[in-house]
Amino acid sequence: MINKAKEHLSRSSNNRMVAGVCGGLARFLGWDPSLVRVLWVVLTLTAGFGIMLYLIFWLIVPLEDDDANGQYHE
Repeated sequence: MINKAKEHLSRSSNNRMVAGVCGGLARFLGWDPSLVRVLWVVLTLTAGFGIMLYLIFWLIVPLEDDDANGQYHE
């Protein structure tokens, strides 16, 4: 069975600090959400465009389906 969370990117509704962008990206990549958040902070502090990138993702990436566990079903 294929996990549909891997098929498309969506913001997390239950693993979120602000808008669920890092939690959704972590789920999509199969990474730990804390690692994605740390990488986002490093990107923001070094390159300076992390906040703009986060806002863009917040606007264009849809919120995941409102399911009990945030899981997708076929």
